[in-house]
Amino acid sequence: MNTQGYFPLGGSAVSAGRATATCYCGAVQLELPVEGEDLYTTAICNCTDCRKITASTFSSIVAVADRSVKFVRGKDNLTKFTMRKTIASGNSMDSHFCKTCGTLMYRCNTESNGILALRIGTVDDFALQATKLKPQMEVFCKDRVPWVSCGPDILQFDGNVTSQGLIDNVEVWKSQIPKV
Repeated sequence: MNTQGYFPLGGSAVSAGRATATCYCGAVQLELPVEGEDLYTTAICNCTDCRKITASTFSSIVAVADRSVKFVRGKDNLTKFTMRKTIASGNSMDSHFCKTCGTLMYRCNTESNGILALRIGTVDDFALQATKLKPQMEVFCKDRVPWVSCGPDILQFDGNVTSQGLIDNVEVWKSQIPKV
């Protein structure tokens, strides 16, 4: 059993508008878009579900088209936990974890319309978190802990943004975000 974390060299996990995301032990690795039409948005979520499932005060996600995610290895090493009724939408939410180390790789709900919410922290090139995958919006701001501030250039919503709303409005939102 591998008891060492998996840490690739920065920059080595990116090619042609795509990046890899890996669990802590390295057993599960997938490829995702970091630009283009299949990258819907990046976000900070303060909802109770995300806070509990990540054991943190918020989660940072990259929302992508499920058709654009390719497994490099370990798809069979994922296990799924389904929450039957989420706080945010009332829909079921599937959370996919590495069976070996427990890393949450992505989530999707029953009304996701083909959207996967991957964890930004699993992306192997950490520099992308400050550049291409920097959060563009924050949801459930009303539930944010008072010592967290995401900055003025991030669109903020007190509640949820529905999956269909995300798809319908992503270009509008992207056009409103100041370029870094």
